[in-house]
Amino acid sequence: MIQSEFEMAHSKEKMEEKSEPVYKRILLKLSGEALMGEQGYGIDPETITRIALEIKDVHDLNVEVAIVVGGGNIFRGVALSARGMDRASADYMGMLATVINALALQDALEKQGVFTRVMTAIEMHQVAEPFIRRRAIRHVEKGRVVILAGGTGNPYFTTDSAAALRALEIRADAILKATKVDGIYTADPKADETATMFDRLSYLDVIQMDLKVMDTSAISLCRERNVPIHVFNLNRPGNIARVVMGEHVGTVVCGEDAVATD
Repeated sequence: MIQSEFEMAHSKEKMEEKSEPVYKRILLKLSGEALMGEQGYGIDPETITRIALEIKDVHDLNVEVAIVVGGGNIFRGVALSARGMDRASADYMGMLATVINALALQDALEKQGVFTRVMTAIEMHQVAEPFIRRRAIRHVEKGRVVILAGGTGNPYFTTDSAAALRALEIRADAILKATKVDGIYTADPKADETATMFDRLSYLDVIQMDLKVMDTSAISLCRERNVPIHVFNLNRPGNIARVVMGEHVGTVVCGEDAVATD
């Protein structure tokens, strides 16, 4: 369901209570599944419109936004590989699915008056710009939302790895990983009623406990440059803006020193 006027006004009022966002430039990681809403496949128009409104709220705070989008709502390379398809071919097909999602998100954002650019690691000049790091930085500096598709452009790498890589390349202050649950849990909360949510974890905690919120290579990249990762529930209206404004939402993955002093 599209966010109501009351919810939007309330979200905006809460944002105005704080003076400045804590992050100037963010990378938002959206899974393909986030775009399909309650459907079992594809893109749900109401869901993608709601997400676009949430992103617009953050953009209106003068926060620079880049987005890495997955393709699992259309095609999952890993699943097809497990059933016998060549892994590299399956991964390339998954990368193409991310471009479809990126174009859909671009359309939804531009209907809200937000200027966007789609950039892809797999060149297809008719629909998107090739990813060039300096150009991507220039776009966000000019106030455009940059949607990054095509993963890393290489098979065997997830879109989580692409999110970590692009965050480092554009010098994002933080990665915001939007999920369907409230944060990182000790176990799958849908399968285990006793699962509890972590408020804060170190990068090493995530790796050693094998929590699978992001793959190991993505976590390692973030640890190397000390880029915080916020994991939160996208289905709660206003959560993206709350994270940007410094509210404690979901689970934060950060350096060991920050966890120790929390």
